[in-house]
Amino acid sequence: MPHLPLLYDLLVILALSVAVVFLFQKLRQPIVVGFLVTGVIFGPHGVGLIRRSDEVETLAEIGVILLLFTIGIEFSSARLARMRREMLAGGPLQVFGTALLAFLASLPFHLRWTESLLLGFLIAFSSTAIVLRIYTERGELMTPQAKISLGILIFQDLCIVPVMLLIPVLADWEHASLPGLLQVLGISALAVGTIVLAARFLIPPFLRLVVGTRSREVFLIAVILVVLGTAFASSAAGLSLALGAFIAGLVVSESEYGLQVLSDILPFRDSLNCIFFVSIGMLMDLRFFVQNAAALSIFLLLLVGVKFLIVTPVAGFLG
Repeated sequence: MPHLPLLYDLLVILALSVAVVFLFQKLRQPIVVGFLVTGVIFGPHGVGLIRRSDEVETLAEIGVILLLFTIGIEFSSARLARMRREMLAGGPLQVFGTALLAFLASLPFHLRWTESLLLGFLIAFSSTAIVLRIYTERGELMTPQAKISLGILIFQDLCIVPVMLLIPVLADWEHASLPGLLQVLGISALAVGTIVLAARFLIPPFLRLVVGTRSREVFLIAVILVVLGTAFASSAAGLSLALGAFIAGLVVSESEYGLQVLSDILPFRDSLNCIFFVSIGMLMDLRFFVQNAAALSIFLLLLVGVKFLIVTPVAGFLG
């Protein structure tokens, strides 16, 4: 009897996720960690129960998009405006402070300075999806620490574009020029501004038009179109999918349909989120970790130590 290979993997992920969530709740551990462990053990680098990792990762990306979209709705533009100090002061201090400290810490390993700089930026970035999921799970999304974290995370997402555009410049630094660097920064700012303006002026009238049909099915399809369309446009402009979805959520939060959109999209978000975190665990090859345990332990201490030394005074500065 013919069957869909992806369907088998989805059944395995969902069945294992139910068992893992139950176990980790009993152990009073974060559910996110349970999903990651599931991916590590049962993924292609583990016992191999989950085999079609590429297709699973595609579904996982959709889960991230929906997560950031709903968080954008819950935060709203007004609340984000009140976080400008965290975003415009805490964000640069964390990103550039961490990148600089990591850059200096990596110099003794005899890397080229361009490689050390890129490594510093990689260490400076964090996963917006994982951090905000943990805050949501703990019921701390509206707390001061979540406010600081989100402000810094948004600034990190904005920095991804110039850093990605700087990689070719760093690779050929001998022939780089100041106009070229300014062009990179200009493209980044233009991309963000275009996405924000397009979302603000196109999404609200589109939703009003759809609501006029008085069909809940059409409304739900339109909402999914808005989410995925904004994320796609963001990705095409060189931004992250998550940032585009977050911007769409902020715009929808200002409309009179924000709460209805949130209630309709939450079931899809929660279902696909577990697939995302399992897919992250699937990337981890335990054999590689065992073979390189010493080097990875040093890198882990470097990563955690550098971030601790930077984030602690930044959080204190932000109150």
